[in-house]
Amino acid sequence: MLLCVVSFAQTTVKGKIIDNSGLPLPGANVIVVGTSSGTVTDFDGNYSLTIDQAPPFSIQFSYAGFETQTIEVTKNNQTIDVTLAEGNELDEVVISASRTPERIFESPVTVERFGLKEIKNTASADFYGGLGTLKGVDVNTSSLTFKSVNTRGFATTANTRFMQLVDGMDNSTPALNFPIGNLVGMIETDVQSVELLPGASSALYGANAFNGILFMRSKSPFDHQGISAFVKKGITSQKAAGDNEYTDLGIRMAYKFSDKFAAKVNFGYLNGTDWAATSEVDSDMFGGTRATNLNYNGINVYGDEVSTNLKKVIESPDFLSQLPNPALVSLVPLVDVSRTGYNERYLTDYTAESIKADWGLYYRPITDSNFEIQYVGKVGTGTTIYQGTNRYNIDGFFQQQHKLELKNDNYFVRGYVVADKAGDSYDMVFTGININRSWKDDNTWFGEYTGALISATLGGATESEAHAIARAQADTGRYEPGSTEFQNAFDRIIKDPDLATGSKFQDASKYYHADGNYNFSHLIDFADIQVGGSFRQYDLNSLGSIYTDYDGHIKYSEFGVYTQIQKEFELNENMDLKITGSARYDKSEFFKGFVSPRLSLGLTLNENHNFRFSGQTGFRNPTTQDLFIGLDAGRAILVGSAPDNLDRYTREFTAANGTVYTQTGAAAYNNSYTASSVIQLGETGDPSVLRVANPNLVTPEKVTSMEVGYRGKFNKVTIDFSTYYNKYKDFISSEVVIAPLYGSVADGSAIPAIASGDFTTYSTYTNSDVDVNSYGASIGLSAKVLGDFDLGGSYTFTKQDFDQAANPNFETNFNTPEHKFKAHFGNTELFKNFGFNIAYKFSDDYFWEATFGDGVVPEFHTVDAQINYKIPALKSIIKIGGTNIGGKEYFTVFGSGYIGSMYYASWTINNL
Repeated sequence: MLLCVVSFAQTTVKGKIIDNSGLPLPGANVIVVGTSSGTVTDFDGNYSLTIDQAPPFSIQFSYAGFETQTIEVTKNNQTIDVTLAEGNELDEVVISASRTPERIFESPVTVERFGLKEIKNTASADFYGGLGTLKGVDVNTSSLTFKSVNTRGFATTANTRFMQLVDGMDNSTPALNFPIGNLVGMIETDVQSVELLPGASSALYGANAFNGILFMRSKSPFDHQGISAFVKKGITSQKAAGDNEYTDLGIRMAYKFSDKFAAKVNFGYLNGTDWAATSEVDSDMFGGTRATNLNYNGINVYGDEVSTNLKKVIESPDFLSQLPNPALVSLVPLVDVSRTGYNERYLTDYTAESIKADWGLYYRPITDSNFEIQYVGKVGTGTTIYQGTNRYNIDGFFQQQHKLELKNDNYFVRGYVVADKAGDSYDMVFTGININRSWKDDNTWFGEYTGALISATLGGATESEAHAIARAQADTGRYEPGSTEFQNAFDRIIKDPDLATGSKFQDASKYYHADGNYNFSHLIDFADIQVGGSFRQYDLNSLGSIYTDYDGHIKYSEFGVYTQIQKEFELNENMDLKITGSARYDKSEFFKGFVSPRLSLGLTLNENHNFRFSGQTGFRNPTTQDLFIGLDAGRAILVGSAPDNLDRYTREFTAANGTVYTQTGAAAYNNSYTASSVIQLGETGDPSVLRVANPNLVTPEKVTSMEVGYRGKFNKVTIDFSTYYNKYKDFISSEVVIAPLYGSVADGSAIPAIASGDFTTYSTYTNSDVDVNSYGASIGLSAKVLGDFDLGGSYTFTKQDFDQAANPNFETNFNTPEHKFKAHFGNTELFKNFGFNIAYKFSDDYFWEATFGDGVVPEFHTVDAQINYKIPALKSIIKIGGTNIGGKEYFTVFGSGYIGSMYYASWTINNL
């Protein structure tokens, strides 16, 4: 009798899902309404579903980019074939905007989505690079494997204002406190969808969600089983580096052992040659060369950061005692001279490599319930180039993440740890500096230069001839690149973590994070109410190489709690209003708590037009570097402004007269002049131009943001428009200051120290005392044309409102073009099994500001293209494509290598 009952309760449904052109839809979702039971279609669009439930019940069929259908099952062994009509991107469902599923069309804020269709059809070399085709999105490329995503300006490669989440886990590295792109991120065959929220999102996501958030979701092994893989081979082509092989491959293995247990494993490998950075432009005198500037500091030349004023050399006691005639002092001009550096290409081999793996165990202990327990682990290592204050060769960098999560449709609770190790990474600037010092110390080099300059001048040489003779004399004994002496010095220095003699980059930092959310919508009918919170503890451990953690780890924490209420009102049969209100309270142990509210209104008319308005405030806590860095970067010492950090950084400095002074980082904040006024003193000789700096200690940054938008459907055309205005208060940035070794800036007794060159240059972390504003707008259009061809495009305008002339010492790092235009044209089925896609991008020129260097990023135009062919019998897709196929090289980050072209062919197997 029991067997009969079980047999009667089980129902099997099978069929095939196709699109309106008759093509199968692999990976389409088949879900029993009201339960978590379901399956997905195979490569041929077929499905079979058996559940312990007697008819009648309903099944929902869905696929990204297509309209959802719900059909009732009336009998056992029923065959249901479904044809899904293609929808548009506004019909797709997103989760990020409100932390609950909703159509993009009804989202209360601007949101961009990159789904399975877009990932498969991107003309970029990988899905992460394809994000650059999204409306309003910037992808700043430091190197081949290090790309930073940003929106609405105010970012460097160290993009601390932007958050990146992978299955709910923050992808930022503990050492650097910002996302590291996809270097140790997701495998392409495991990506389910990518969502991007531009602008402030602190009300739901906390302190780091200041400029926007990138959400990446992976495929569940319960829904996507089997083995899928891809292999991609091609070349990168750049004038400086030539043509080099490029390999990218990945494999995903997932298995559903039962309705209760499933697991998956992913592995990815990438190897290539990085974009070589070879600029010899003088960063101090744009367009200048070593021949035109004695104090030359080439952008991609390292070692020439070390400079001094020749008057300081000749007036030193050691030098004066050796002069046969004190009158010879008058022959030495009051000029700064820098040492001869080494080009970057001699300090790295430009290897680009990424090796990453992740795995997950998924358990659903309760039958007919979507309650799930997950354990996910991720590890990644790689070699790349990161550009921050200096250029760093990130060699063997290792990062790991481990997450435990409990979730169902109504809540989640997760905890995870992120840890990194620097591996064999090193600072290329200090590598050049210390190779120089290994064959001749700075005092000897400048002494020989000054002595030879005097001799040449007495011998009748002109000023330029005398300086050329002096440099040749001082460079005697210089290690030439390629020589045994050079290589031995290089190998020794990159393994030495003491920046006085080496360049090794050390770190083994980590952070612990926990967050949770509960949605009461299943318990409360009148509104959708959510509550949640998060906690994070940082554990900094750079062994004194980055932070001031010389005597042990630095630990500190922050937490936040939030709530959201969302209510829909049917005003009439053609008009609906959705009101969403949310607020979050965040607290760092160093600062007062802050409340971030958000209110948004969404008005839908006739199911085809949606108007939205949102107003919110956001905030950003100072980063770990803003607080605890203590790093001599060459031409400036970076000192964080946490109250207990100022005296942790201590150095000894020798004045021109030979006296040794001990100075702490507190001097930068309590006894300093602005750098621009010291430069004016050097130009005019007038002490009255000096201006006291004494920047305030850094505090949280705040933003008030207003946004208005519209989404609409007109037949086969969709439109998405938004405009915003952001007002920043207490804007966080760096300020370069000059701290004298003796005397006080308050009473003017420090002027002799400044005049004698007895000072230290610091880069401080502080807040602007003036408001920084920005505004912009973007519009996107997409349509079906000429039958089944996809045509789309977007235009974005972004503008900063800040008086730089009135604040010459303060850099906002706006770093985004005023005008951007993007377009794409393609067809997934031009003829049977054959498709193509072409993408075009235009970027206006803009001025790049960062600690490594400032300069113009010229405008550029790029065209990417791909063709693809499906082989159903092999469950495969062959793709041939190229990026920047026009071949005109460009760059998006000042100081990085020019981006050339990539050409590739790929084979993807069984990627549903």
